[in-house]
Amino acid sequence: MDIGTRADRDRAAPFDDIRARAGACTDCDLWKPATATVFGEGPVPASLMLMGEQPGDHEDREGRPFVGPAGKLLDEALTDASIDRSAVYLTNAVKHFKFVKGRNGKTRIHKTPTRTEVAACRQWWELELEIVQPSVLGLLGATAAQAVLGPEFRVSRQRAQPCELPGGVVAIATIHPSAVLRTREGRADVYAGFVEDLVTIASHARGKRRGS
Repeated sequence: MDIGTRADRDRAAPFDDIRARAGACTDCDLWKPATATVFGEGPVPASLMLMGEQPGDHEDREGRPFVGPAGKLLDEALTDASIDRSAVYLTNAVKHFKFVKGRNGKTRIHKTPTRTEVAACRQWWELELEIVQPSVLGLLGATAAQAVLGPEFRVSRQRAQPCELPGGVVAIATIHPSAVLRTREGRADVYAGFVEDLVTIASHARGKRRGS
């Protein structure tokens, strides 16, 4: 992140403070088995912020968001949607990896966070929104969408539909890239739909910039 200007330095200081505070958070029990707190990453400010569910195994080990298989697929989809990943702020609704051990005792298998765990992390992504100041928030998957838009929201019915949040940020939900990876039949079509949703998200971000 380039913090060469005074305005950039002013933003960097609170961002680093928030990240440090999140790293010490014990408001739910997910921090206990996790390797690291995985905070958001990207330019501050950024016109586009993408938020997924939670870190995975790779993200927990490296301490960075979207660096595992789902992150690699997201990279491909962003490229196909003509979105520069380096211009996007990436984060998750939950900052710790929730998992159960596989039968061999070594494999760590993703487990969906509870509403209580999601609620405990709400403070962090809300602070990220304040600092990053995106015009559009892309929500990847049901957990992220419901964390922001409420438990009644259904990605299957309402994906790619813009919803304006208090403060003027436009939230748009789509599937999580891991959903593409889990698809066995018709994966090309599912991937194409994901890319199309990212194009829609980016077009709203560009439109908001022109209109601001």
